[in-house]
Amino acid sequence: MSADEKKLSAAESLRKTRTYGKVRCHNPSCMGRIQPEPGADRVKCPTCGMEYRLYWVNPRLPRIRGPVWDVARKIREQKLAELESQMSKKSTKKGGK
Repeated sequence: MSADEKKLSAAESLRKTRTYGKVRCHNPSCMGRIQPEPGADRVKCPTCGMEYRLYWVNPRLPRIRGPVWDVARKIREQKLAELESQMSKKSTKKGGK
């Protein structure tokens, strides 16, 4: 056997790194891996708090259908409130000088 015959194709090497039973958080600032309970219809990211609806392709392979809108809205409103309070603190500091 030559050295070329021992090398794996790109698909074969990626197959070894495949994680069944996990999904990746769709929040661009998070992108963490989440392992839902088998058969669960929702999963929450422990890192950023986003919650997603799930679809199970087979008993071992979950897929994200989309976010749970009530949770996403709540997280967005909290973040906006924090940003607004930071902006108001900065504007009061500038006005006081």
